[in-house]
Amino acid sequence: MDDILGPVLSQLRAMWSRRWAGLLVAWIVAAVAAAAVWRVPERWEADARVYVDTQTVLRPLLSGLAVQPDVDQMVSILARTLITRPNLEKLIGMAKLVPPGANQQVFDRMVEQLQAGIQIAPAGDRDLYLISYRDTDPQRAKQVVQSLVELFISSTAGGKRRDSEQARAFIDEQIAEYEKKLEDAENRVKEFKLKNFGYSGMAVKDRYAQLSLLSDELTKARMDLHAAQDARDAIQRQLSGQDPVLLTEVAPTPGFGGTSEWDARLDTLHKQLDDLTRRYTDSYPDVVETKRLIARIEAEKKAAQAKRLAQLGVSASHISPPATNPVYQQLQVALGESDAMVASLQSRANDLEGQLNQLRATAVHAPEVEAEMSKLNRDYDVLRHNYDALVQRREQAAISEDVDANAQMAVFRVIDPPHVLRKPVFPGHVALAALALLASLGAGVVVSFGLTQVFPRVESAADLRQLTGGLPMLGTISMLVDARRQRRERVGVLAFVGALGGLFFVSGVWIVWMVMHPAVV
Repeated sequence: MDDILGPVLSQLRAMWSRRWAGLLVAWIVAAVAAAAVWRVPERWEADARVYVDTQTVLRPLLSGLAVQPDVDQMVSILARTLITRPNLEKLIGMAKLVPPGANQQVFDRMVEQLQAGIQIAPAGDRDLYLISYRDTDPQRAKQVVQSLVELFISSTAGGKRRDSEQARAFIDEQIAEYEKKLEDAENRVKEFKLKNFGYSGMAVKDRYAQLSLLSDELTKARMDLHAAQDARDAIQRQLSGQDPVLLTEVAPTPGFGGTSEWDARLDTLHKQLDDLTRRYTDSYPDVVETKRLIARIEAEKKAAQAKRLAQLGVSASHISPPATNPVYQQLQVALGESDAMVASLQSRANDLEGQLNQLRATAVHAPEVEAEMSKLNRDYDVLRHNYDALVQRREQAAISEDVDANAQMAVFRVIDPPHVLRKPVFPGHVALAALALLASLGAGVVVSFGLTQVFPRVESAADLRQLTGGLPMLGTISMLVDARRQRRERVGVLAFVGALGGLFFVSGVWIVWMVMHPAVV
């Protein structure tokens, strides 16, 4: 605790030794501040409240028939833009704020003063506006507020009429421009349709849906084809393990039996070929595949006969008609049906693959055509929509002009007429005098503290130790104060207190006098 209080007490003792300099500075600052406060004029505030009634009977009656401006927003924007330079120049003329023959500099300073002092803001309710202005002359402040109220009311009606006329002229120009754009768009659509005449009108999403469907069907057909081929291969493996005939004896009988199983397969394929040739040409894939199967089976038949004769080691003239193997015959019939199924599925897969390739080839160019057509139609629809909207707006603008000329969409009521407040705005002379007293005391303290820093004094052993950086001290000698010196110090303290009290007394008398004699509006 001593480490904190020690330096503080030492600093206070040092400042006490410089108290007269600080008091002198305080008196000087107080005198200068009093003169400055006396010369500063007080500022007075004048205000008025205006109510804008936008809920008139015409608004619901004209709903959908005329363009109804947002009166609330229009009034709000007008309130924010009322202090623009053109309006302020008009205000200066209305309130006669600048004497006749004043130069441009005086005029510009008055405009800047008005811009800084005028305040227009909502007063609680959104339809209630507070207009205020501060000036050193209370009557001039009141006159400015009165002129602002008149300008605020008159600007609304005139602004609506000008806006309606400008809107009507702008709409007429836009309609003429959009008519030309519509003709150009119609010609572009017509030329594009003629250029791409006969092209499929299928949408892009439908085309890709058909591609997906054909791809799925082709995948299924190929799976069915692989399954049929596997089944045929299985029948062929079973068939290779069976003997085509049941041999009983060898005799020199003419002819060679046991070929009825090959004939059964050939009969099945010949019937299928006859059916296909009645419906398709010889170059159709199913017809070609069936002929290939018939030729392959006939070749297998001849090879099987030759192989059997070679195994028996006899000629065909010495073989008696053998008995047919029924299992082998059934497998041959099943193999013929399987071959027919494979040929049919192969033909279907080829047909689907051809359709898919053709659709893919057309799909490459189709999106470009459809995208260009969609763009042309979209541009035309937008232009047509805007054109129709402009024509409708032109009719509504005509009705709106009549409404603006013969009716009021908003009613202005001055709730509180312009008046000046009874007291000047803060800070007035009284507040400034109190602040001047505090400033003078602060200046005295700052000067006393500054002198102790610029011209330091050693008041104690601790100050000397701190000043020398902790060098060892041989000792201290206490000063013996006699009665005469004590009386002189007491007189000095009483004189300082009296001088300080005089500062407070004079400042207090001045403040009381200003309170008792306020300015009269």
